[in-house]
Amino acid sequence: MSDVFIDTQGQGDTRIVLLHGWAMHGGVFAPLVDALRDRCTLHIVDLPGHGRSHDSKVSLQPAACARAIVERLPPAIWLGWSLGGLYALQAALDFPEQVTGLAMVCASPRFVRGEDWPWAASPEILQDFGHNLATDYDGTLERFLALEALGSDCAQTDLRRLRADTFNDHRPDVRALVEGLDVLEHSDLRARVHEVKSASAWIAGRRDRLIPWQAMQWSAKQCDGAFTCIAGGGHAPFIGHTGEVLAALEPLLATQPA
Repeated sequence: MSDVFIDTQGQGDTRIVLLHGWAMHGGVFAPLVDALRDRCTLHIVDLPGHGRSHDSKVSLQPAACARAIVERLPPAIWLGWSLGGLYALQAALDFPEQVTGLAMVCASPRFVRGEDWPWAASPEILQDFGHNLATDYDGTLERFLALEALGSDCAQTDLRRLRADTFNDHRPDVRALVEGLDVLEHSDLRARVHEVKSASAWIAGRRDRLIPWQAMQWSAKQCDGAFTCIAGGGHAPFIGHTGEVLAALEPLLATQPA
């Protein structure tokens, strides 16, 4: 059995799997969990090497990690934020019977820029984070959190929450951080997005400085998904714009069996 930690909260027949971003853990979703727990059963995952999965030996490579999580859970909507979106998308592609809906929050099928893909981060940014982790762990994470919050019209609120969820008792394992950066740099699921069969919601922050909103707009078109761009949102809109993210999720929740 997978040793990935999964915290189940809430109630109701509508189930949602929540997958966090790089260097975070499931606790970052507290605003969404608080808003949804009365109507949904929430499976909050700590990815391998992160949070309470700190000592997990499960690979962070998308296919292996998605399989390990799928094996633990009943069919559900999968919601992935940032790095977590790669696992949600991989699960939707590889295990369509297990993913009854897909929500991608500031998450793209490819996270690095290329000649044919302008709506992404520079690969040098990820490489610099990787090089600096060994010598300045705290400083590297601080710079990443600042980049995530940058641009949001509630950047200080976002940054306080992100910092609190990173620098606590569940600090991520350096090896997992390095592997996560490798996943972000080399994963490319663009050619398969059209294969997504379940209803999907692609939610972007217009002020996101890591993943431009056009990446989610493009992805939604490939699979007939719904696209929402939150005007004041940065890379973590579910923190300071919880209500708008929930509104964007409502049509997806409505597709689930009563």
